[in-house]
Amino acid sequence: MATSLEETLISVWQQALVENARNVKLENRTFLVRRTSRSRLREVDFQFEGHELRGLEQNPETASRWAQLARQGKKVMQFLQQSRYIAVVVDGKLQFYGKPVLE
Repeated sequence: MATSLEETLISVWQQALVENARNVKLENRTFLVRRTSRSRLREVDFQFEGHELRGLEQNPETASRWAQLARQGKKVMQFLQQSRYIAVVVDGKLQFYGKPVLE
């Protein structure tokens, strides 16, 4: 059964940040959760309907409003497509930056 983009992003967030999984499982595929070299943040590259996406744990050491939430203990993951932020999930709640473009 195909899932929506919203369900997929929340699932990636759940598996990577809440369950602390080493791999994210989406339908019949598995994607490795890595740590970034500098800040040791979790990131995962995955596909949704043929589009390459990346989930990146929010760095709490930056000055953004999302970092402030991360410093408060909230689990924050940003999602990118082609180096452009398209969405964020904070403690299981999804917010898109404008309309997501999957072209």
